[in-house]
Amino acid sequence: MSTVAVVPGSFDPVTLGHLDVIGRAALLFDEIHVLVVHNPDKSALMPISSRVHLLEQAILEEGLTGKIVVSSWSVGLLVDYCVDVGAKALVKGIRSQVDVAYETPMAIVNRNLAGVETIFMLPDPAHAHVSSSLVRQVAALGGDVSPYVPRVVAEFLEIN
Repeated sequence: MSTVAVVPGSFDPVTLGHLDVIGRAALLFDEIHVLVVHNPDKSALMPISSRVHLLEQAILEEGLTGKIVVSSWSVGLLVDYCVDVGAKALVKGIRSQVDVAYETPMAIVNRNLAGVETIFMLPDPAHAHVSSSLVRQVAALGGDVSPYVPRVVAEFLEIN
């Protein structure tokens, strides 16, 4: 029986920290679904289709192909997607206690609703301070985001 996990996020944009978590999750599960989700609490920089495309390109450049599927989900509960693809786990990267406090109630509800467990992964310390919102802010003010994002994302943000 293969083990399937979902790595959800807004990925607006995908960062090197995201890729670190995706790559390490791929070592633990037979199949990973990287899922671009709509977060109604955030104002998105890029449409979901652009985020999916950039994720696919970044994953290819990192050599993380094979057992990684990139999809999007914007209607319904995240656990509905998990049930549809047979995932028993969600993998979430957490950077601080704030992330733990935010993610814990959702993890409990997801387990109660569909028996889907949430696994929290700590980031590589080199990426622990980086968030998509920080990258968006630096990019908007003309700063160099290349230390924080894959090459394709840095190029996309530079052009747009």
